Amino acid sequence: MSKLRKMLGAVDSPYIISLMQLIETQSKATIASWCIDYCEEYILPIFEKHCPGDNRPRMAINASRDWFEGKKKFLEVKNIILNECHAAARELDDNPAAQAAARACGQVSACFHTPTHSLGLAFYGAAAIAYDRVGLDETPEVYNRIAAEECTKMETALRAVAVDNELNPAKIKWGY
Repeated sequence: MSKLRKMLGAVDSPYIISLMQLIETQSKATIASWCIDYCEEYILPIFEKHCPGDNRPRMAINASRDWFEGKKKFLEVKNIILNECHAAARELDDNPAAQAAARACGQVSACFHTPTHSLGLAFYGAAAIAYDRVGLDETPEVYNRIAAEECTKMETALRAVAVDNELNPAKIKWGY
């Protein structure tokens, strides 16, 4: 097995650029809701399959929703995401699919606060799906193809919930 990348995709990939352009047109709430819903359906099950009984990523997602709905304080949510969800990822060096899934959950959980974390869904989520689907011994070309396909599915899912002519788009500085 060659050294696997923790994330798949690149900021200059056409599918990432297209996704970023769409994200920039949406509100913080739409971005975060899309991220969490997508992650819960496609990424979190990968983590839970590989790590049954470890509920830290699920707790982070739930806490993030609770914060946005005013049910939890930001510092409490921040602790759950940083100290619990990301700890789950750090413990999984021997399981790249589960590790990438946990990282995606952590990034997604931070979207309500910082919408730029939405790209974590794309980069880590694509890695989780690719490694889970085809294993750990494929070529970079296979992983890159899967990443492109998955990010296109993510964009399609965002388009399905996107608000046309959003009056309050998130102010995003990608920082790369």
